Amino acid sequence: MHSFTLNIENNIAHLVLNQPEAMNTMHPTFWRELDAVLTQLHTEGNARVLVISSTGKHFSAGMALETFAGSIKMDDQTPEGRAAIFDMVTSMQATFTKLETLRMPVIAAIQGGCIGGAVDMVTACCMRYATSNAFFCIQEINIGMVADVGTLQRLPKLIPMAVVKELAYTGRRLPADKALQYGLVNAVFDTPEAMLEAAMQCAAEIASKPPVAIWGTKQAIHYARDHSVEESLQHMGLLQSAIWSNRHIMEAVMTMKMKQPGKFPSLPKLQSFTEIGLKKEV
Repeated sequence: MHSFTLNIENNIAHLVLNQPEAMNTMHPTFWRELDAVLTQLHTEGNARVLVISSTGKHFSAGMALETFAGSIKMDDQTPEGRAAIFDMVTSMQATFTKLETLRMPVIAAIQGGCIGGAVDMVTACCMRYATSNAFFCIQEINIGMVADVGTLQRLPKLIPMAVVKELAYTGRRLPADKALQYGLVNAVFDTPEAMLEAAMQCAAEIASKPPVAIWGTKQAIHYARDHSVEESLQHMGLLQSAIWSNRHIMEAVMTMKMKQPGKFPSLPKLQSFTEIGLKKEV
């Protein structure tokens, strides 16, 4: 992979953006590789949490602008061309949505600038840790376009609407201390090292829980975000009845009493008919 490295250890997947010389911008290769690795993590089930961090001065400067002057053409001259823009944008949205639908929680560790498309990405994560010099910027308005890969849809679920509008209309930077005040980030740290240590500690705690209970919790939270309380309660009842495990509860209780790691099964590897094929009955 050219855009990042991926390491899985102790059931924690750690994805590190590794193009600091280019401020970790998001070019076509980045989107292709990220989509593939998220699909892999979702399917294999050997990781129980994903941490995304970065290298260099900035977390990510967002979309590589040269992309649209090179291999990607934005044809606004015909209805057919504009229809193609719709399909391209929704395909990009689908990649970041995989962070949200991944079978495990996702923690973003953000240093320096989190700009444009990077805001789209981290708002699809479950938690965000930041360094004191981090900032968030809806850069799209500064280059004459509308943010279109998730920021305007997810950010209002995370911070006050008036703040979203100010950031989206002006392109101003939201510094880490303000992001903490508004609840966009969970915690702020003085150094990237301290931030990553805290993110990995949180990841280790998550990885120690029953993966199916973590899966169910993520499902319930996201459903409740987008539905009424009544609908969400009914959904919760059905979800709980589907994944209830007396054995997991007993193991978790014993783990707390004995102060030792619990033993919980990982989520199974997913199979797809498109991959294994359909066997014809003879």
